[in-house]
Amino acid sequence: MKRITGIRIVHTAIWIFFNVVIFYLLYAVITNRIDMWVWICIGVIVAEGLVLGAFKTICPVTLIARKYSTSKKANFDIYLPEWLARNNKLIYTIFFIIIIFILIYQLNHGR
Repeated sequence: MKRITGIRIVHTAIWIFFNVVIFYLLYAVITNRIDMWVWICIGVIVAEGLVLGAFKTICPVTLIARKYSTSKKANFDIYLPEWLARNNKLIYTIFFIIIIFILIYQLNHGR
């Protein structure tokens, strides 16, 4: 297996993990099931944001993958459609902001 293929597999697995975290958060806040896992998931997402901030919004896995590919495509290092790889941070930032607004509402008005 080429190194870039291994990197793509790992990067895609990480992406799937963060999808599980985001969609669990969305489910939990919509259904007002605010528990310890909600706060852990928020911490995971904030930690990811700090890592991306430290690397100037470039995923560290992408930086590793650039050593093994000269491709300029947004999805050269992950098994995602190009449009999703290109807009991933924007899409999930919007999801996270919506989740936080719903969480604040539930904490103030939920049962």
